[in-house]
Amino acid sequence: MSLNHDDSQDAPQSKAKGKIAQRRVARSLAMQALYQWHMAGQSLNEIEAQFRVDNDFSGVDGAYFHDILTGVARQKTELDASFAPFLSIPLEELDPVELAILRLSAWELTSRIDVPYKVVINEGIELAKVFGATDGHKFVNGVLDKLAPVLRAAEVKAAKR
Repeated sequence: MSLNHDDSQDAPQSKAKGKIAQRRVARSLAMQALYQWHMAGQSLNEIEAQFRVDNDFSGVDGAYFHDILTGVARQKTELDASFAPFLSIPLEELDPVELAILRLSAWELTSRIDVPYKVVINEGIELAKVFGATDGHKFVNGVLDKLAPVLRAAEVKAAKR
């Protein structure tokens, strides 16, 4: 799986319309950037610059993309510790795509309370369906379903009423 953008084989990327769509694209690009950061060990500044050059950011919430990258990098240890108890395998054995999705989702659950927890879970599942292994979305869903009540206890409890 190549995460680098190759214009020669792609149809033009449709412009995302509206804040929700622009955030969805930002999450998708951020997940790919986090994957690259994990796999290649490049600095996030280099990766972010590369993504901004290689992708049309006119339909992307660029500030949200930046916030995800810097937030995940800054809180990586805490984020990993938040979902590690819900993993069926050691963190080191996680698929790198699923790890990037879990880090992104855990960051949103802890740092972006303006995004409803159900949206965070759904977006994580959708990313796993597109980029993850065959049943990766089921794994991501299981972990996030257990993580959300820990990180968003009041919101989850209120939703169950």
